[in-house]
Amino acid sequence: MNKYTFSVIIPAHNEENYIARCIHSIKIAAKHYGGNTEIIVVCNRCTDRTADIAVSCGAKVLYNETRCIASVRNTGIASANGDIIVTIDADNRMTRGTLKEIAYKISTGKYIGGGSPIKFERHSFALICNENLCKFAFRITGLYCGIFWAEKKTFQAIEGFSELKAMEDAATAKKLKQYGKIFGKKYTTLKKNFLINSTRKFDDMGDWLYFKLMLKNVDTLLRAAFGDRRKLDILLDEMFYDYNDKNGENKK
Repeated sequence: MNKYTFSVIIPAHNEENYIARCIHSIKIAAKHYGGNTEIIVVCNRCTDRTADIAVSCGAKVLYNETRCIASVRNTGIASANGDIIVTIDADNRMTRGTLKEIAYKISTGKYIGGGSPIKFERHSFALICNENLCKFAFRITGLYCGIFWAEKKTFQAIEGFSELKAMEDAATAKKLKQYGKIFGKKYTTLKKNFLINSTRKFDDMGDWLYFKLMLKNVDTLLRAAFGDRRKLDILLDEMFYDYNDKNGENKK
């Protein structure tokens, strides 16, 4: 198997409580793989110690001040030196064999890139329902998300992540899948490894959080489906872009 070089991109907005463990999981996977791996943390409007902790853990730190996680990821991709790009959110972790399995799949020439299965770091009936909902959506659409991976030249060819506030992951997976068809390659998912998904929002707001949000915001979701995204963008700001600000204030 070829020894590809990796660049792992971590978008981070006020992640001082999680960034070290994310980087640690990448280092374990890098050691298991055996090739060169650079870790790039892209700080997004951070007001805490995320950057300092990332540097102390050996990561390269970049900055992007937009309110669009896809743009934050693209900043990291543009500066990456690795043959293969992997993206992972700062509060999540990868399993030990992740990079090795990605390298193997790329080396076969059968795959343009892919995502990964998702498993929550703790379990309850509600979280198992969430996991199964993700599995069902991934299986039906074939747009596996979680950890993203593809060669850098592939990300460059599709012009990086789709810079949307919502469903940027699915839109990017769709672009990768369509681009792969040109070369007879499939968009796939990891089989032996998975994303260890943080439960911090569920810990704070209850394990049925996303089901409640879907019921509470049916009108917003329907409007967005027909092109009116104004209320959806406000909801996304509250749930994702502003969450860490509020969480950080509560812990001070």
